[in-house]
Amino acid sequence: MSAIKIGIIGVGNCASALLQGITYYRGKNRNDAIGILNWSINGYTPGDIEVVSAFDIDQRKVGKDVHDAIFELPNCTQKFVDHMPRAGVKVSMGKILDGFAEHMKNYEPDYTFLLCDQKEPTQGDVVEILKDSGTEVLLNYLPVGSEHATRFYAECALEAGVSFINNIPVFIASDPFWAEQFKSRKIPLIGDDIKSQMGATIVHRALTNLFEKRGARLEKTYQLNTGGNTDFLNMLDKDRVHQKKESKTAAVQAVMRKKLKGRNIHIAPSDYVPWLNDQKICFIRMEGRIFGEMPMNVELRLSVEDSPNSAGAVIDCIRLCKLAIQRNVGGVLEAPSAYYCKHPPVQYTDDVAFSLVEDFISNA
Repeated sequence: MSAIKIGIIGVGNCASALLQGITYYRGKNRNDAIGILNWSINGYTPGDIEVVSAFDIDQRKVGKDVHDAIFELPNCTQKFVDHMPRAGVKVSMGKILDGFAEHMKNYEPDYTFLLCDQKEPTQGDVVEILKDSGTEVLLNYLPVGSEHATRFYAECALEAGVSFINNIPVFIASDPFWAEQFKSRKIPLIGDDIKSQMGATIVHRALTNLFEKRGARLEKTYQLNTGGNTDFLNMLDKDRVHQKKESKTAAVQAVMRKKLKGRNIHIAPSDYVPWLNDQKICFIRMEGRIFGEMPMNVELRLSVEDSPNSAGAVIDCIRLCKLAIQRNVGGVLEAPSAYYCKHPPVQYTDDVAFSLVEDFISNA
């Protein structure tokens, strides 16, 4: 059984965690594979994935072997694989468009991008790379707010006949226009905005669902997130985060019987703290009422390495796309999108979405 061939848009921290993980789990078995949601999906384990194409716009990464590029600045996620064998795949120059926030030029070079001055590719150039490399599944890891750049690569995936996993909060799978484009060409699509394995959104949803199941009424809540990677630095530009706020808020509201009014729910990236690096710290507060309308509140602090947290979900999505390819199923994969993404076309509670994914896998 040949490896699943993936392409990566944006060789940042998330790509680093994912590619390290593929190597790390190659030496594991089901019994000692901590951190994996599904060990085998239709015979494919986490190590049965191979990167064959990659795109970036940073001069420290373009032209380098992708397994070397993942450790270049400004990447700062922890290194948990001592030796990464050469992938034999060079990082190609990507399309810039809005994939770079202007305000990041004002920060020290080590903590932001150094834009590469190579010629940007055309759509035809990207499609040719995807086809020649044999890419089957293309992962979008562009910065939050990269709306034009995301649509550019989505169009490239369509033209090349390549599955697309949209890990960021630019709405592709949840946009009827794009959903129909992938459906009409029978190309699998998962999105939008990946949920981390044990991230702020999934924990907030679980607590909200607990309120519902235990008869408590949730009246007000907030979720504040801080971190020190380029994702948080990028999101200091408030014009780039409107879809991020919409996506995260919708994910939590989706498990409520009655949605909260806008002023009573605040879920957003809060600030950039450079020394945190890839550590993400989340603060959740929930205020409500229990029996006799007595007031109560919950406060939670979550600390986690941000990029490996998302890789645990993406490694499943890759294999679910491959499963859809083998079955000749195209369009939005509804069950995987609902379980693994914050802003899918159709929202389900996590219990229901989990069961739907299990059904999707078992019906292969």
